[in-house]
Amino acid sequence: MCTLTLAWQVFVDAPLVVAANRDELADRPSEPPARIDSDPAVVAPRDAQAGGTWIGYNEHGVFAGVTNRWVVGLAAERSRGLLVREALRRPDAESAVRYVERAVDDDAYDGFNLVVADETAAFLLEWDGRLSVTPLDPGVHVVVNVGAALGGGGALTDSFFTPQERPERGQAQAENARAVRTALTPEPGEDADSWLDRARVVLGDHDYGVCVHEDGYGTRSSSLLRFGADGVRYWFASGPPCETPFEPVESQV
Repeated sequence: MCTLTLAWQVFVDAPLVVAANRDELADRPSEPPARIDSDPAVVAPRDAQAGGTWIGYNEHGVFAGVTNRWVVGLAAERSRGLLVREALRRPDAESAVRYVERAVDDDAYDGFNLVVADETAAFLLEWDGRLSVTPLDPGVHVVVNVGAALGGGGALTDSFFTPQERPERGQAQAENARAVRTALTPEPGEDADSWLDRARVVLGDHDYGVCVHEDGYGTRSSSLLRFGADGVRYWFASGPPCETPFEPVESQV
């Protein structure tokens, strides 16, 4: 996944709302969202090649989503998707952070930006051979391969870096992330459902550069999630959101 947008503690009716695009090789097999684990129950799409996932939630209301992080020099031994899947077995976001801190000591991973959140806490974990953990303020945050455009009214600043092998593309990603954050700044009186309606348009609007079409690579799917008092609602587009409708995912937790 290359774009992950999180509205945390922004809407009274939904403390956590997510809109995300996954970019991947066209021939990498995957399965649509379903219940992939029990005790606790986890709902997520599944990477059929490595067995992990890039986005999902569990019965405790814990969310996890990952993007690549464009760094070089790391010798991966374990899939980042398996890290996400294991994080979703934790009872709360803080426990998920503690798990990841141990996991990067035990196994080698490629670079990643990982968001874990529930209704009381949200964190951005950035791994480039060293793990940085940032508690997120209430606001709209946009995570891409080169860092994050961080929202909220606190002291947080954007966490972008310039990738060694593709500096111009990295700069474009940072600009796209800031544009998405601006576009999805909540409007006065807006509720979570209205925000999600706007988010699904932004995810498929090529002017924002987050719906990708390249030779053999591109945006393979898109996810919208709403965590509220009535539980979690999940909509999934099984192809590029510019041309693929979002369908509701049957609740399985």
